[in-house]
Amino acid sequence: MSMISDLRLEAPRREFAADERVTMHVKFSITGDLRDAFTEEGWTRAYNRNDVALKIKYGVKVQAGGFRKRVLADVNTYRKASIFWTRNPLLVNPMKDRRIWVQVAKNFRPYIRLSEEEVRQELLDFDEEVSVAASELGAGRHKVTAEAHASWQKHDYTPAQSCRGSSPGIELVIN
Repeated sequence: MSMISDLRLEAPRREFAADERVTMHVKFSITGDLRDAFTEEGWTRAYNRNDVALKIKYGVKVQAGGFRKRVLADVNTYRKASIFWTRNPLLVNPMKDRRIWVQVAKNFRPYIRLSEEEVRQELLDFDEEVSVAASELGAGRHKVTAEAHASWQKHDYTPAQSCRGSSPGIELVIN
């Protein structure tokens, strides 16, 4: 079973003027079966079976308030891992005869990492920046929380799954 872990909402500071923008970061990781199965051996086996792409749809929602929460920001996007074969001498590890690699696309930017753990971090560790106007919150103290969800389809190395999580809140003061 995969899950969202270490979900936290971070703000560089806690007090803002009403005319400023509040910038926060929602950070989380996907742990469990998907992270354990997404290994060099797993993606090589998947490539040989023509299972060459993994798309993770995920979303982040930042909310303010107690009982009746209002949504401040809602981000829905995805990450994609493309498994490919290459003879590129820059990618070949001299200690191994490895030819199957993974390219991770985050916000349409491709990343190729040289180790298994770096590929998993690039694909399964998230840091989304959210910015809202302080005037949208209004003057006073506000409890702000974050929720995250992720889902993916069945692949050679993992079943189709979805997971959710929520963060403990932080308090922001708007003057």
